[in-house]
Amino acid sequence: MNIFKLAFELFIIYMAYKLIFDFIIPLYRTTKQMKQKMSDMHQKMQEQERNQGQFNSTVDKKTTVSPPKYSDDYIDYEEVK
Repeated sequence: MNIFKLAFELFIIYMAYKLIFDFIIPLYRTTKQMKQKMSDMHQKMQEQERNQGQFNSTVDKKTTVSPPKYSDDYIDYEEVK
C-alpha cells in the first residue's frame, strides 16, 4: 500500500511540474510580451499623432483645393485577356 501512495504522490508532483513549466510560465511570458508590444504600439501611435499635429499646423490654411471637374464622357472598360 505504501508503494501506491508513493506512486500517487510522484504522479501529482509530476503533473504539478508539467502544469507550471508547460502552461503557467509560457502563459506568463506571452502575456508580458503582449503587454510590452501593446505599450510600444500605443507609444508609436501617440508619436504619430504629435507629428501629424505639427505637420498640420505648418500647412498653409489659405490654400484650398477645388474638386476635379468631370465631364459627362464615359470611358468604356475593356477586358485584358
